[in-house]
Amino acid sequence: MLGLAKLSQATRHYMIVTGNYWVFTLSDGALRMLIVLYFHNLGYGAFAIATLFLFYEFFGVVTNLVGGWLGARLGLNVTMNLGLAIQILALCLLLVPEKYLSIPWVIMAQALSGIAKDLNKMSAKSAIKTLIPATQEGRLFKWVAILTGSKNALKGFGFFLGGGLLTLIGFQGAILVMAIGLFGVWVISLFALSGAMGKASFKPKFRNIFSKSPAINLLSAARMVLFGARDIWFVVALPVYMATILEWNYTHIGALLAVWVMVYGLVQTLTPFVASKHMTSVSYRTQVCWVTAILLGCVSSILLGFHQNWDSTDLLIWGLFAFGIIFAVNSALHSYLIVSYAGSDGVSLDVGFYYMANAMGRLIGTLLSGYLYQYHGIEACLAGTTCFIAAALVFSFKLPRQS
Repeated sequence: MLGLAKLSQATRHYMIVTGNYWVFTLSDGALRMLIVLYFHNLGYGAFAIATLFLFYEFFGVVTNLVGGWLGARLGLNVTMNLGLAIQILALCLLLVPEKYLSIPWVIMAQALSGIAKDLNKMSAKSAIKTLIPATQEGRLFKWVAILTGSKNALKGFGFFLGGGLLTLIGFQGAILVMAIGLFGVWVISLFALSGAMGKASFKPKFRNIFSKSPAINLLSAARMVLFGARDIWFVVALPVYMATILEWNYTHIGALLAVWVMVYGLVQTLTPFVASKHMTSVSYRTQVCWVTAILLGCVSSILLGFHQNWDSTDLLIWGLFAFGIIFAVNSALHSYLIVSYAGSDGVSLDVGFYYMANAMGRLIGTLLSGYLYQYHGIEACLAGTTCFIAAALVFSFKLPRQS
């Protein structure tokens, strides 16, 4: 604590926000893996499992819009701590006896978790904009990338943690451990963050939640289809395919997805040290287009491999990691651009709108993942991913060449 006190206020708040976000993300990743594997073990089909996340993603859409407005009016510390409190409540709802863990009950708990996650994420991403002077774009890119990349690495560990805890202490034991850990972080966070962080100098009206910036609208559209593309084959189809077709056990599935997301996060963290050599809006826009085009080629190659009957295990593992590395670079560029495009006064309004589109993409991708896999198989999921990435490329080309 004495060491923290000697740091600048911006650095200290950045460390607190990042630590808060880390622990929340760890619980979020573990909870997702727990629910997918636990209900698959009970005999639920892929589409039924996907419906468990329906309200999780839907309320993410609503939360980012309303949360951005609340953050601008009340301060980002309020929305961040509110997210932690709601996540603890969601975990407590899942501690009921297993016979009461019906689909509607879990959907309700997941709805609360979706609200909590997007309140926390919107607050963390918006907070960085308030801590860095407008002239230090390179530093902004690096801080955003470190926050996002480290978060995804921990989300990957959360997948592994979820699969491991399910094997070792069961569903409810895992939920209890996470609830206790998150409660401790929430108590610390209540007293550590500045109350003025992120408050707008004006009182934004509710109609201000919708962005009027063409750049942010285009970037949001690209983000929506990009994350929809990822989740179509990743969120439900891939773990169920590994469990049923490849016959992997839950720990192995959790471990592979954990390593994947950790690599994904590491690449995101390192991206600014490569991409920021030419600090102009033109170069970032051009890089987004190129990386999206490469991602399109990657997914098309995986789909072609299935058509050519290549070994499915090797194809999925190598294809998954190639996809993850390219996607991570793309996501890091997107995450920087939205913080850069956003207005400094009431930053959470623009960031909230952008992550609303992100949540909408995840919602669409999750539903399509369960539906396409259950009725048409993994190749249909990959075809859907290909179409969505092509749409992301179109939107990326339309981004402004100058800030």
